[in-house]
Amino acid sequence: MLFNRRIAPSCAYCRHGSAIGNGEIACVKRGIMLEGGWCRKFAYDPLKREPERCAPPPPILLPDKEEETFVL
Repeated sequence: MLFNRRIAPSCAYCRHGSAIGNGEIACVKRGIMLEGGWCRKFAYDPLKREPERCAPPPPILLPDKEEETFVL
């Protein structure tokens, strides 16, 4: 959830880390870390978090209409 108060710690959205590619984070406190890793210095940065995409809405099925209905 995006607005859950209990965020699982992850270097991917920690204030001390910066993404350097290949799933690695350059951390000021611990050096090179993996995206899924974390340490006791974790500080949540909400601007680094990417929310999950919502599922697309189901298609709207319209009943079949005759062409005469739409003639002016």
